[in-house]
Amino acid sequence: MILLEIKNKIIEEALSHKFKTAKDGGKPESIDMTIADFDGVLYHLYNPNGEKNKINLSISLKFFNELAKYGAQELLENIYKQWITSTEESYSFTIQFDLENLPADTSDLVAKASLLKRNCFSAVFEKYFECQQKEKPIDTAVIHYRDDETMYVNARKDRVTVVFSTVFKDSVDIIFGKVFMQEFKEGRKASQTAPQVLFSHKDPPTELSNTNAATGENIGYITFVLESRHTNAKVRENTIDLIHTFRTYLHYHIKCSKAYIHSRMRAQTSQFLKILNRARPESQNKEKKTITGRSFTRS
Repeated sequence: MILLEIKNKIIEEALSHKFKTAKDGGKPESIDMTIADFDGVLYHLYNPNGEKNKINLSISLKFFNELAKYGAQELLENIYKQWITSTEESYSFTIQFDLENLPADTSDLVAKASLLKRNCFSAVFEKYFECQQKEKPIDTAVIHYRDDETMYVNARKDRVTVVFSTVFKDSVDIIFGKVFMQEFKEGRKASQTAPQVLFSHKDPPTELSNTNAATGENIGYITFVLESRHTNAKVRENTIDLIHTFRTYLHYHIKCSKAYIHSRMRAQTSQFLKILNRARPESQNKEKKTITGRSFTRS
């Protein structure tokens, strides 16, 4: 199984091209792109007020206000402090780049811009990892990261628990989901440093018993139990990179598995049809020829 890219590839390529053109002395061209990402996230890459020498990047998250409760605004201001500008209407956060005032090496700038969504998500994890390290009590975070799906984060003295609720649109997806969860459990046997992964179907885990967590035949809950070795300052960045994309990772591989099985079924059906065609008996009325070349038809 492959890991999905943490960065937004379209933003990375678009800004890399614009910055390289500017560094090479090329004439700036206008840009106006609306980019969709997972979890209903939208980006807007454009020239403010038609100024081609400046590029704004805005991000829209429906759940940004929930992330803001855990320091998302402050974290973004710390990361993008020299590029912050007035937030575009209907968007959550906006940064601006001046093509006439770029650093010598723009790779770090491009990387930070393409990680804007990840950095929004990281605020809640940073806060709860810190609380767990300091053994500081805090209420469970509830992030409605999709219209019908929710993420719960809870910190205790010895662990941080992250629970994803997810909706399986197809009954077959539930079966695939269970298979993937079993693989995660087996993976922990091979690596004792891996976090514990739990899966529950229909009903939420006991950690969410006092919440309004959804129930139903098509509802699944995936629980990650992160210990100190996953949340300490040395490794937490990698943990955040992996955990915040898990829902997308799961459903991506479910769709890939279904597509693979369907392609194998089509290939096998094609083989069966070839075998049947070869086994079809010849028509009794087919014209025959003798050794001398005369033609005849069997009656």
